[in-house]
Amino acid sequence: MELSRKNLGITASLTLEIDAKAKKMKAQGMDVIGFGAGEPDFKTPGFIIDAAKEALDKGYTRYTPSSGTIELRQAICEKLSVDNGVDYKSNEIIVSNGAKHSLYNIFQAILNPGDEVIILAPYWVSYPEMVKMGGGVPVIVKTLEDDNFCPNLVELERAITSKTKALIINSPNNPCGCVYDRPLLEGIGELALRHNFLIVTDEIYEYLLYDDVEHISIASLGSEIKNKTLLVNGMSKSHAMTGWRIGYTAGNQKIIGVMSNIQSHSTSNPNSIAQYASLAALKGSKETVYHMVSKFDTRRKYMVSRINSIDGLSSIMPSGAFYIMLNIEGVVGRVYKGRRINGSLDFADALLESQNVAVVPGIAFGADKHMRLSYATSEETIEKGLNRIENFIKELE
Repeated sequence: MELSRKNLGITASLTLEIDAKAKKMKAQGMDVIGFGAGEPDFKTPGFIIDAAKEALDKGYTRYTPSSGTIELRQAICEKLSVDNGVDYKSNEIIVSNGAKHSLYNIFQAILNPGDEVIILAPYWVSYPEMVKMGGGVPVIVKTLEDDNFCPNLVELERAITSKTKALIINSPNNPCGCVYDRPLLEGIGELALRHNFLIVTDEIYEYLLYDDVEHISIASLGSEIKNKTLLVNGMSKSHAMTGWRIGYTAGNQKIIGVMSNIQSHSTSNPNSIAQYASLAALKGSKETVYHMVSKFDTRRKYMVSRINSIDGLSSIMPSGAFYIMLNIEGVVGRVYKGRRINGSLDFADALLESQNVAVVPGIAFGADKHMRLSYATSEETIEKGLNRIENFIKELE
């Protein structure tokens, strides 16, 4: 039997694999420190849970419109207007089963075989695979740590061809934590208009910002750019709602319509109870969000300071999200128990074997001389994990 050639080429998510491996080791009684988690370690706020309970009590357990309830889509429109300065109508919004599902639907809707999508490295692991699932071709453009992992517009333009259908931007960024400023976004928008391609902007970490850095949605930079933009966001990171699986896309009504048709035949509507909970989240206080960001900020500063005190390791200070890109170039070529550290996979395997510390190899993000560490875990865990990493570095020959 021959399986789908297109989908045989899809790789598993390495971030989820690492997290699952760490959890399995913990279940076996091992003292494992996991830095792989891509979710807040805080509970979903009580008022959101109460809204879900109320929806259950009222019997809101039936199908909703496949694109999401009109109340939730209107609340998303209000949020985008107030927070991002960009106006949409409810028929330009589709609610999906998480922001990941939103992105999947986008590439199913816009791509034809051979269409190219530019992806900036380091990138979130699922971007290239989603493009391939849509029949497209990922085109990787590397960014530099010296530029805070923000793209160089000259290098970006060199990657544009007659087949370029879209560019993915992610600010605040996973895995780098970089945040794009207005001049950079204006430059990207100018390229999109001049070369006639779409911009897919993943803004899931929008509220997780530090040092008074501002989040700017590229869709807010004018009607022409807005018409070229598909804006993706969701509830997972900002409101500690990863398991609730609610994301959304705002964009050109024609594209949203195609996405809605796809969704109606693939998953029907997003979870009804999660939609009512998300409605409460959007309309409620952001106090819990600010509390979470304050805690992340403390962890961020400690982690970067500690990493930069370890011989052979370094990290720049991220401006957003909850990840550190750990630079391991200073230890590449060294040896652990006869095994040479050639890159991020070797480093991750040896660290797990030596110290029971799970980190995500940078090769999963297109950055083999880096590791991604999440600080969405307790201060105690971070300190303990970094102590072990320091011990590991001392073991290298």
